[in-house]
Amino acid sequence: MTPPPPRQRLSRLLETLLLAGSGGAAFGLAGMPAGWLSGAVLAVSVAALAGRPVYVPVPLARVVFVVLGISLGSAVTPGRLATVAAWPVSLAALLLAMTAVTVATAGYLRRVHGWDPLSALLASLPGALSQALALAADTGADVRAIATVHSVRLLVLAVVLPALLAAIGVVGAPPPPRPAPALIAAIDDLALLVGVATLAALVAYRFRLPGGLIIGAMVASGALHGFGLVADVLPPEIATIGFVLLGALIGTRLGGTDMATLGRLAAAGLGALGVGATVACGSAVLVALALDLPLGDVIVAYAPGGLETMAILAFALHLDPAFVGVHHLARFIFVSLIMPLAAARLRASDHSPKGPVA
Repeated sequence: MTPPPPRQRLSRLLETLLLAGSGGAAFGLAGMPAGWLSGAVLAVSVAALAGRPVYVPVPLARVVFVVLGISLGSAVTPGRLATVAAWPVSLAALLLAMTAVTVATAGYLRRVHGWDPLSALLASLPGALSQALALAADTGADVRAIATVHSVRLLVLAVVLPALLAAIGVVGAPPPPRPAPALIAAIDDLALLVGVATLAALVAYRFRLPGGLIIGAMVASGALHGFGLVADVLPPEIATIGFVLLGALIGTRLGGTDMATLGRLAAAGLGALGVGATVACGSAVLVALALDLPLGDVIVAYAPGGLETMAILAFALHLDPAFVGVHHLARFIFVSLIMPLAAARLRASDHSPKGPVA
């Protein structure tokens, strides 16, 4: 397909940013939890489903990931690092929980909606859209159905999860304002912070680390703040703009999906989310109680969403983005290593045709 001319791409981008900004402002200024992110997601998703050509260019998305990674790292504090000793046990429990989520969700899609085993497995991988689609294309599973179920899950989590966490009272409190450093010191801090974090992001991306841009920037920023090498942080307005742009990027996922297809798959996607979220949340509650970890941190770390979105959601809710990011990174690696083997074995044992599931 021939890409649209530059002027048309610019027009689509401006419309998308206007929608995202309006939705984010409506939720954010109303004081909703993570409102700038969830409002932008909802506004752009509705426009995409209505047939508007929403669009966020890849280079802009990459810049947003680096900026948000720097903001995530600035949330690292000695108090939050005090829980690191419990992380290995929590990570081991996460792998068991994610296995249970996948098995339960795949079973639901097979028994309730009649999906073939391979498509059900790939649609059930928590927060692993890129791997699921690659495996689906390679194995002949229903790519469209799998992509739609994953997208529905991510959109609902981004919009609904903040409100649910706020309703049960497990979101964090905003950090106290930091004293403003001298102008020259602030410029030096920001230059060091942005330079080192950007370099780390590019290195992580170059070596294809999952979520490399955001994880690399977060690790570098967290190290600089944790060791006291910088005291300054990016202005909160920058993080807010990042939330809006990320919301726009998430919302574009439903672009090109017709309402008839979405209607046929929505029940499957929402049902799969309900099953997976129930298993994940139950596991998170048990782990939080057993290890004396903050419940909100563990719920978001175990939620079956994307790495970047869940880490940023943790930051927006004043939770621990480092804890959440490490857990989602571990899950991503686990899925990348195990699921191709599981898919190959399932494909070899299942000789039924792989027609469309919807």
